[in-house]
Amino acid sequence: MMDTIKPRLTEELQSIREAGLFKDERVIQSPQGTEITVSEKTVLNFCANNYLGLSNNPELITAAQEGLEMWGFGLSSVRFICGTQTIHKELEQKIAQFLQTDDTILYTSCYDANGGLFETVLGPEDAVISDQLNHASIID
Repeated sequence: MMDTIKPRLTEELQSIREAGLFKDERVIQSPQGTEITVSEKTVLNFCANNYLGLSNNPELITAAQEGLEMWGFGLSSVRFICGTQTIHKELEQKIAQFLQTDDTILYTSCYDANGGLFETVLGPEDAVISDQLNHASIID
């Protein structure tokens, strides 16, 4: 099977490269921050979601370590299959109180949050006018 599919995939990858659409992976050799090390050079990181620079905050790292000790690492599946842990409900309640809303819901990514919003709020008769430079989660 590889004898059949490998040449086809190689050709497809070459077409993607020639079209300028191939994405090279950048290996980051340092913790995430405003400055990162890539290919042994220090560069500014303008593409991360770490807008507030909290990924290396000592207090948050300590809190995360405590959370790992208490809850372990990761969930078995999405909340609608395996359930929602109390720690997530507590955070949602605190966010709702802060925002003065009835409830909130946590999503694991902005992509999922946008999908959840559009699926909930929009119906078959609705239209969304979107710029081509919007995030893929809005365009999709």
